Amino acid sequence: MAIELPDLPYDKSALAPHISADTLTFHHDKHHNAYVTKTNELITGTELSDASIEEIAQAAHDKGDQGLFNQSAQVWNHTFYWNSMSPNGGGAPTGDIADKIKEDFGSFEEFANAFKNAGATQFGSGWAWLVLDGGKLTVEKTLNADTPLVHGKTPLITMDVWEHAYYLDYQNRRPDYMGAFLEHLINWDFANKNLKAA
Repeated sequence: MAIELPDLPYDKSALAPHISADTLTFHHDKHHNAYVTKTNELITGTELSDASIEEIAQAAHDKGDQGLFNQSAQVWNHTFYWNSMSPNGGGAPTGDIADKIKEDFGSFEEFANAFKNAGATQFGSGWAWLVLDGGKLTVEKTLNADTPLVHGKTPLITMDVWEHAYYLDYQNRRPDYMGAFLEHLINWDFANKNLKAA
């Protein structure tokens, strides 16, 4: 069973003006699709040919297969990232995640500062994450394709800080992109769903 490129959970113009249809076309249809294609090439004829994307990424990580890990983890990371945004997103959280953020960070503002700092200080390509680790919320950053998923943690939200995620819209202004992500796009319903399932 081949890994498939998932559809975006919204129309390509739905996140504008914060993320343009052009960015989503390149990012989803080109970058994400390339990771899917390469993952399928690498698992064809192997014991992972019928595995889920989570199983493939974990197995590649455990075996030290960096080539397969880079491709498969990026498939998973991107799918998670699309769902981490919503046309009706942004702003302060509601529901259980709001209470948990206040409990573990002190305030939403403290979380937001930590999250933006993780994205800003990720040198080069990578990701900023809100994760549940041992029952406590933490903010982490990962390099390139790395993901908390393979380290026994539960990702709740991610923000892609690879340049291709924002360059068409923001050029080198990563802080502006991160601000827009938190103010207008972050999908707290998705975070609540992930927290409940943890």
